[in-house]
Amino acid sequence: MTYSTPLEARFEADGTQAIIDVAQAAVAPQALEPGKVHVVALGRGQFQQIDLTGPQHTGVPARKSGTTVVRDVDSFLAHFDKHGDESTEVYADVESRTITAVLDAHTADDARWGGHRLELRLRATTAWTAWMGANNDLMSQALFAEFIEDNLVDLVEPDSATMLELAQSFEATTSAEFQSSQRLDSGQRRFSFVEDVQAKAGHKGEITIPATLTLALRPFEGTDPYRVTARFRYRLDRQKGELRLGFKIERPEDTLAAAFEDIRTLVDDGIPEEIAVLNGAPSR
Repeated sequence: MTYSTPLEARFEADGTQAIIDVAQAAVAPQALEPGKVHVVALGRGQFQQIDLTGPQHTGVPARKSGTTVVRDVDSFLAHFDKHGDESTEVYADVESRTITAVLDAHTADDARWGGHRLELRLRATTAWTAWMGANNDLMSQALFAEFIEDNLVDLVEPDSATMLELAQSFEATTSAEFQSSQRLDSGQRRFSFVEDVQAKAGHKGEITIPATLTLALRPFEGTDPYRVTARFRYRLDRQKGELRLGFKIERPEDTLAAAFEDIRTLVDDGIPEEIAVLNGAPSR
């Protein structure tokens, strides 16, 4: 066995260290603060401080901590009413579209932990995600018709019945050859097609699409629908007779900003008047 110092070797040889260890182990814990903090001898000159007020002994956390995430204003306000106080700070972050309450924020006179938080983390609705996912994307007639049929419930103008009929028209003419388009005075677009180009008397027809669509979409879960305008887009390949269709939503970022501002207002109205909703994010 190797010893780091001659003194350790002597202790091991004559049993002196063993005697010291036994003696230290026999010493009763010493109270630094009676009923609160004690010191226990572990032997070999080592001591351990035991805080009897700590959570491992009392079973009660020393303080509230952690971040609770909610998805709508009602849940935010319910949790705030339970845990917030007059010194709670609330921040609205436009960039991340979150609203955060620091429930144990510093007061004017005292420092607090700032580790107990509530966050309203908005989540996009399925409908908003679907329309934004297809935004500005030109599709085949069949795919466009399928998309319209799947999302008829969101259409306001033209109404769902009109758009369903239009979708069915595109489905019925997937094998037709589109030859020309004409812009009407109303802003609508008329497409002419021939269903059998090999036959001399091939069936000819026309399909008219509106210039714009008006949608009713909820950007975030727990919000009311917002009126959204989408402009029809198309591409006609006259050589192949192929027609591709799509739409472009006008300024979707404005709709998101308006929806977030409305949510911020609801939070501001629901918390105590003396607490302002600050524009920004809390420190970490």
